[in-house]
Amino acid sequence: MDGSMQTGSSRQATRLDAITGRYDGWLLGAIIALAALGVVMVASSSIAIGEGLDVGPFYFLNRHLMFLALGAGLAAWAMRTELKTVERFNQLLLLGCFVLLALVFVPGIGSSVNGARRWINLGLSKFQVVEAVKLLYIVWLSSYLVRFRDEVNATWPAMLKPLGVAIVLVGMLLLQPDFGSSSLLLAITAGMLVLGGVNLPRMSMPIVIGLPVFAFVAILEPYRVRRLTSFLDPWADQLGSGYQLSNALMAVGRGEWFGVGLGASVQKLSYLPEAHTDFIFSVIAEELGFAGVCLVIGLYVLLVGRAFWIGYRCVGMRRHFAGYCAFGVALAVSLQAFVSIGVNLGILPTKGLTLPLISSGGSSVLMTCAALGLLLRVSYELDRAERQVARLRGEAPVQAPAPSAEPSPQGRKRGKASAPAQPLPTGTAAAAARGTSRLRQRVEPTMGRIA
Repeated sequence: MDGSMQTGSSRQATRLDAITGRYDGWLLGAIIALAALGVVMVASSSIAIGEGLDVGPFYFLNRHLMFLALGAGLAAWAMRTELKTVERFNQLLLLGCFVLLALVFVPGIGSSVNGARRWINLGLSKFQVVEAVKLLYIVWLSSYLVRFRDEVNATWPAMLKPLGVAIVLVGMLLLQPDFGSSSLLLAITAGMLVLGGVNLPRMSMPIVIGLPVFAFVAILEPYRVRRLTSFLDPWADQLGSGYQLSNALMAVGRGEWFGVGLGASVQKLSYLPEAHTDFIFSVIAEELGFAGVCLVIGLYVLLVGRAFWIGYRCVGMRRHFAGYCAFGVALAVSLQAFVSIGVNLGILPTKGLTLPLISSGGSSVLMTCAALGLLLRVSYELDRAERQVARLRGEAPVQAPAPSAEPSPQGRKRGKASAPAQPLPTGTAAAAARGTSRLRQRVEPTMGRIA
């Protein structure tokens, strides 16, 4: 009988392991649509810039396509990597954050542009390290929230540790300096802590203390003060500090309802700085109008909303690491898109943040693709787990008292007496119950130590 019990359990485990998942179609569709729109708009907005720099009209388009292809390769690798493998290296990923931020200050490796040391020289291209740091930090924080989920909600030290890590990373970013990415990293940290179940009254104290300090750091640099004053009234110094925002607003105004037509933008002809990167949304507004703006915003809403929904379902199935990774990627994409769009519309002060998947850029495109590949992997493993659970429920014995309960001796006797009416052969009911319990633990893992 023991042999038949083991054989039945083994067959059921094999059937479950053979079940594969599916990537979320809505999520994948939104990603492809944004990437395709980005290719079109980079081509449209960069022709005049390429000719002005004597590098050819399609230089920036070819460069964008190359990085998009490399990013697709990173995304494919992330989509095929088990999340438990990623979680295993969480401590090394955090160490990688500090190493990358320190490399920009190493002579011969770090590269300075316009007085800012944010890049490392890879020979063929420069890489902005903060783009990788954001993704690595999200994975580490997701693992931390799994391992100390109860402590984060109940104790001060567990809550303050990720805040302390974030402050150290922000301090290294401010030395570059990179105030925009620092703000984004702090916002991601706060959002993930809240979604991870932190005690909100306790969380409010660091926020109340930190906001005035961060505001004081922001006004220490004169150029940040000029950006703030030009944001409040860009027309006061239209040819000086308000030049970028005033030209961006003119581009948005010219677009009206349906735009001036693809490729017909005037502001991109050497009037609007960084038309293919930081201010590409203004070119979209000018050429595609209000309809194009709504399309872009709608695609981001679909992508981010779907990511939050996937994360919520993961947490409901006790796949906490997967859920927190989805939350982190959703926060990073939504906050960066919000800041970029807000800068172009004059809602926020000018910051050097690109529009995810749309703006031209090497580091941003690569790491955004990698992050979205991780998000698609989360959707795949969620679908796989849901289908495995559905299979388990469909094959569970009718008379079993509970999927994870051990049948009593009397129950086993009743199972033998009513064997012809059972869907499983005589003598395998207890094995199926024990197998179901073990398989359910594998299908719905906690993904870390829970205190």
